[in-house]
Amino acid sequence: MVHRVARTLRRLTALVPAAVLVVGLTGCAIKHETGNAVQGKELFVAKCGACHTLAHAGTTGTIGPNLDYAFAQDRRDKFSDGEIQGLVDFQIEYPNTQGVMPQMLYHGSKAEDVAAYVARVAAVPGQDTGALANAGAVSGTTAAAGKSVFTGPGGCGSCHTLAAAATTGTVGPNLDTRLKADCALPASQKIRGKTLSACIMKAIVDPYAYIPTGYASGVMPPNFGTRLKPTEITALVNFLSTAAK
Repeated sequence: MVHRVARTLRRLTALVPAAVLVVGLTGCAIKHETGNAVQGKELFVAKCGACHTLAHAGTTGTIGPNLDYAFAQDRRDKFSDGEIQGLVDFQIEYPNTQGVMPQMLYHGSKAEDVAAYVARVAAVPGQDTGALANAGAVSGTTAAAGKSVFTGPGGCGSCHTLAAAATTGTVGPNLDTRLKADCALPASQKIRGKTLSACIMKAIVDPYAYIPTGYASGVMPPNFGTRLKPTEITALVNFLSTAAK
C-alpha cells in the first residue's frame, strides 16, 4: 500500500517535503470517504481544469499533470475511490512548491469535494451523467455569463486578481491594474489590436502572441480557444471589457 501510494505521489509532484510525505503515507488522512462530487466538479472546473486534463470534466489543461493518466495505474492496482480521494486532497494541500499550482487553492470541505470528484472519474471510461453532467455549465454571452466563465470553466480567478469577480490569484497579471494599461501599450496594440475587446480576445486565444512585462510563457494555458466554447469566450470578453478598472 505505502509503495503504491508513494509511486502515485511521485507522478503527481516532483517535490514534496520528506516530512510531509511521511505524514501523508503513515497517517489516516490518506483515506477519505466524504465529499460532494457535484460541488467538486464545479470547483474543479473553476480553478483546476485550466491546468489539468480530466476527460469527464471536459478539461484539457497541460500546465499540470493529466489526471486521467496519473491515476490510470492506480485503477489497475484496484485503488479505492477513498484512497484516490486522499491522494488528491493531499496534493491540493501540499502542491509542488517549485511549480505553478497555488498553495491551498482549496481547503477544508472544498478540497474534499474536488478530491471526491476526481476520485470518482479520473481514468474512468465514459461521461458524467445526471447532476454531474450539468455541473459547471455556462450559457449565454452577456457580461454576467462571462463572470461565470471567469470563475467557472475558464478557471481565471485561480491565477488573476479581479475585484469584480472577487478573485485574488497572483500567478498571472492583476487584471484590475494591468489589463487596460497593458492593452493600451503600442507594442500590445500592434499585436493584439487597438480596442480593449480585441486585445482581450487575443490574450485569451493566443496568450503568448504578446507577453506583458514581468511574465513569461508557459503559465497561462494556451488552449482556451479550443477548450472554451465560442459563446463562453465572447461572454468572457464582454465581462472583462467592463469589469477591469
